[in-house]
Formats: sequence, structure tokens, C-alpha cells
Amino acid sequence: MPEDLNAEIAGGLAEAGNPHEQPDKLRWERFVEISEAAVLAVVAVATAWSGYQAARWNGLQAERYGTASAIRIQADEKLTLGGQQKLLDVATFNTWIQAKNDGNDALAALYARRFSPEFRIAFDAWIATHPFSDPNAPPGPSFMPQYHNPLIDEGNQLNDEGTATFDEGTQAREISDDYIRTTVVLATVLFLLALSQRFRLRQVRIAVLIVSGMLMAYGLAAIISYKRL
Repeated sequence: MPEDLNAEIAGGLAEAGNPHEQPDKLRWERFVEISEAAVLAVVAVATAWSGYQAARWNGLQAERYGTASAIRIQADEKLTLGGQQKLLDVATFNTWIQAKNDGNDALAALYARRFSPEFRIAFDAWIATHPFSDPNAPPGPSFMPQYHNPLIDEGNQLNDEGTATFDEGTQAREISDDYIRTTVVLATVLFLLALSQRFRLRQVRIAVLIVSGMLMAYGLAAIISYKRL
């Protein structure tokens, strides 16, 4: 009789001699397989959701960064125009001082009419301090608390807005990174479950299933705790 046939008969006799072993083996295998299928289903959905959220937060990051750049450009334009306006006011004020010192009141009045409205308010307040007789008076209208350059103020506000928008983009990137890390954890669960099916030892498969379940629980808890779009 051939050798392989002898081995098959021996195996059949061994199984017949242990009638309770095969049903018990089928029972734990069925439990493990059902549990693995349930974990796989949950992890597959969680992985897809985590990847979807990571992509959406990445999109928000790009949009926020782009908006922040546009706001910063507007802020630079306002600050440049405000600086030019301030420089023009200061230059006009210096020529006013020269005309005043020369006693040319008509020319001084002409220069005063060329002040911007905001500088004119500060100029009138500065004149009220008697700067030509009081040595403690401010050196010029631009040093007065009444002086405000609306373009510079608007530029500073836009800079603050741009910084806040950029920070929102950075936060979106961090949340996206969190989802990506969780996706890696869930992918590890898929790998472990695929690997465990190569084993037929009860202890090994159950141990791998327990570890996979713990990683799945961690991943789900992390996803629940993250912000969503």
C-alpha cells in the first residue's frame, strides 16, 4: 500500500478516535472567524472615514494658507500706501515749518491745506500745545495721540487677520496628520488579521485577534475625539 495512503488512513483513524476534538476545533475557529470578520468590517469603514477626513482637512489647510497669503498681500498694499501717505504728510509738515520760520504765512497756510484729514486733526492738536514756546511739546503732529493713519491701521488689521487665518491652516494640517496616524494604526489591524489567518494554532489566532481589537478600539476612540468636517 502506498505511503501517502497509509498517512491518510492514519489521519482518519486519529480523527475517529477523538470524536469531540473536531467539533470543538470548529467551534473556536468559527468564533474567531466571525470576530475577525466583524473587526475587519469596522476597521474598513473606520479607515475609509479617517482617510476621507484627512483629505478634507488637507483641503482646508490649502484653502486657509491661500487665503492667508492673499490677505497678507492686501495688508502689504495698505501698509505701503499708508507709509507713503505718512511720508507725504511729514514732508509737507517740514516745508510748513520752513515757511513758518521764514515768516511766509500764506505759503505755510497753503502747505497746511495739503495735509491729509487725519494729519490735520493731529496738527491742530499739536498747535494747541504751543510747540514754539513750550519745550516739552511733542516734536510734531505725527507724535500726537490724535494722529491715526487709516491705511496703516487697516494694514495692521489685515496682518492680524492673515495670521489668524494662517493659524487655522496650521491647525487643519495638524488634525489631518492625526487622522493619517490613525489610518496607519487601522492599517496595522488589517495587516495583523490577514497574518493571523495563516496560523492554525488557537492561542496565536486569539492573541492576534485581541491585539487587533485593542488597536481597533484605540483607533475608533481617536477618530471620535478628533474634529470633523
